[in-house]
Amino acid sequence: MDILEDIIADDLFLYLKGYETFIISDVHIGFEESLNDKGILIPRKNFDDLILRLEKSMHSILKKNNISHIIINGDLVHEFSRVPSKVKSLVGKFIKFLKQYGDVRIISGNHDKALKFIVDESLIYEKLLFGDILIIHGDRLPDKKSLKDVKTLIIGHEHPAVCIRSNNRSEKFKCFLKGRYRRKDIIVMPSCNILIEGTDVSSERLLSPLLKDVDLGSFNVYIVEDKIYDFGKMKGLIDK
Repeated sequence: MDILEDIIADDLFLYLKGYETFIISDVHIGFEESLNDKGILIPRKNFDDLILRLEKSMHSILKKNNISHIIINGDLVHEFSRVPSKVKSLVGKFIKFLKQYGDVRIISGNHDKALKFIVDESLIYEKLLFGDILIIHGDRLPDKKSLKDVKTLIIGHEHPAVCIRSNNRSEKFKCFLKGRYRRKDIIVMPSCNILIEGTDVSSERLLSPLLKDVDLGSFNVYIVEDKIYDFGKMKGLIDK
């Protein structure tokens, strides 16, 4: 699904065609372990499922394009400080897997306080610029200098989702959002972690400061299910 010219959404990921760049957001490795520690017992197969989704999406992209760069857009790990050895091992395994497809760069998110103790610091960035496309996590406002000559912003952090209601039933779906921020295009990516449902952006309080003063009703909604569906403007969902 083309979100913008040369920016493709595939499953829960983005691909920048002109820069051969594949983007993953909000992995939250260790989320299962965090739930288990709280007494919520779930099978620990989420990591393997993510690898399978990534392989499928990357192979789909590679049928017509190349992948040279892989960007993890923040919150690679879930825990803010203490990172168990099991999670460190999974992070290493994840980076090793991604490096089979291209060079890996990690944008530091608000959960990534201990990341420099887990991965090579040379992989960690505050933001990344590809031409006029700026990729930031989205947990804080970019400075004006960073926005100079930028036409498109790509953020994570929000974990956007929407609830589709029918009679007494409702179901939450992860989604991409596309709208305008300070006369620039902005794309908000969902978390690639299936266990994280996300924020119902049609009714719940938003997390990212970049979305506080925008006209969210004018944003386009792209729901991720068996494929990506264009659900039109957010206003249409809110009015329902």
